[in-house]
Amino acid sequence: MWQAEVRIDLDAIRDNVALLRAGTTAEVMAVVKGDGYGHGMLPSARAALAGGATWLGVATLEEGLELRRAGLSAPVLTWLHSPGLPLERGVEADLDISAGSVGLLGELVGAAHRAGRTARVHLKLDTGLSRGGATPADWPSLLEAAAKAQAEGEIDVIGVWSHFVYADEPGHATIDHQLAVFADGLAVAERFGISPRYRHIANSAATLTRPDAHYDLVRPGIAVYGLSPVAGTTFGLRPAMTARARVSLTKRVAAGQGVSYGHTYVTPTETTLALVPLGYADGVPRHASNVGPLLLGGKRRTIAGRVCMDQIVIDVADDPVAAGDIATLFGAGDDGAPTADDWADAIDTINYEIVTRFGSTRVPRVYDGTAGVVP
Repeated sequence: MWQAEVRIDLDAIRDNVALLRAGTTAEVMAVVKGDGYGHGMLPSARAALAGGATWLGVATLEEGLELRRAGLSAPVLTWLHSPGLPLERGVEADLDISAGSVGLLGELVGAAHRAGRTARVHLKLDTGLSRGGATPADWPSLLEAAAKAQAEGEIDVIGVWSHFVYADEPGHATIDHQLAVFADGLAVAERFGISPRYRHIANSAATLTRPDAHYDLVRPGIAVYGLSPVAGTTFGLRPAMTARARVSLTKRVAAGQGVSYGHTYVTPTETTLALVPLGYADGVPRHASNVGPLLLGGKRRTIAGRVCMDQIVIDVADDPVAAGDIATLFGAGDDGAPTADDWADAIDTINYEIVTRFGSTRVPRVYDGTAGVVP
């Protein structure tokens, strides 16, 4: 008998990727960083490949190496690296590695020497997000260094890429501006003799709404897991994660009884309280106190009082809820349960944060479907 669990529909991940793949002539890189956005990196990666993805994307070197240790041979791009990392391990594992500065490119050249093989590199251009990547002013210097290293056989420039600021708001002026900066950056790369096989800038939102941004490769992340990057539109995606727990205890209490730490909720009448064994150590945001929705006893309800480390309390009034009944915090929504979007709306965040929180080792992931299962 289980107490709390996170269920992952691997076939939904496969089908979401298939839907994305059907909407583009570009190849699809499924982004599986952050432990597959909380869904489990390895099963999610396998399900995404089953759906037609030909690339996998991760943030860190170790994530990429984990994919290789698991036997996944698809191209993998990894892009977030501090100085001094053992990048030669990535080169040896045939990972594609991003470089957005002359300094990092130099580290990759050194890694290639130590590995005794050519490094596969994607050069990143900062088109306006102001995170990783070379600014347009620094871009020629990076290209010059890359062209020299490529001519000497130290690196192979596989891709040139960037990332959107506001693609989740279709029509935002920054989208066209970034595409223009990206196009200029590609033209400058050509002048330095760099003609990458893969040009890529489209995230989930641009994959779904801007076909002119697809180039050779698109990089959907949240959409792989069935959550929309654009508010109010589902695009036919199906959420893959359901978080639920069994009620541990119910009790009758009098009117005027304070509930949980700080007594921020007080019962308005005599009522039944139900204790649900999930808390902020398991992924329930503490700022969902008094606002987090769930389905219990066939009705939508709201957390009563503060979220604790291990548990939440629900006021179920006079409804016949009992220990062992299932409380669903969020899921696909077709059974009346809230969705991750409902939770995001309730606590003024994004659906990404809701699902990535649920990675606690004490709440097991249970996988449904066959798309990501190792034969």
